[in-house]
Amino acid sequence: MPLTLDERQQFFAQPHIAALSVSAGPGRGPLTVPIWYQYSPGGEVWVLTGPESQKMRYIRESGRFTLMVQQLQPTIRYVSVEGPVTRITPMTDEMHHEMASRYLAAESVDGYLKAAEAYGEQVAVYLRPEHWLSADLGNLS
Repeated sequence: MPLTLDERQQFFAQPHIAALSVSAGPGRGPLTVPIWYQYSPGGEVWVLTGPESQKMRYIRESGRFTLMVQQLQPTIRYVSVEGPVTRITPMTDEMHHEMASRYLAAESVDGYLKAAEAYGEQVAVYLRPEHWLSADLGNLS
């Protein structure tokens, strides 16, 4: 059963690990990788990545990408969102802290941010939700 718009947005706003998919070009399947993301209902989605990463090159080439999240408990549910890239900006320290705080326990954030400095420059890639796909398959256990 599909979720309502509000249910989709509320579910997607939770800190799931997303699968990011982006076209890898003719004759190839999409590149699909796990990624952290940030989203507030009604807004844009954003992810952080290296400006020269393979996924960033493909995102620039295609101008759009898809994120899919799921849960298995207490009910099997998924939401995917696809849309165009609206902008790419340099990552700020505040953005990096916000993202790390979304996924990590408070006592782990500073250590993670310190270790992540080794990865170098990052950019924020914003997606405007255009197409949603969702389902709640109920409790199948």
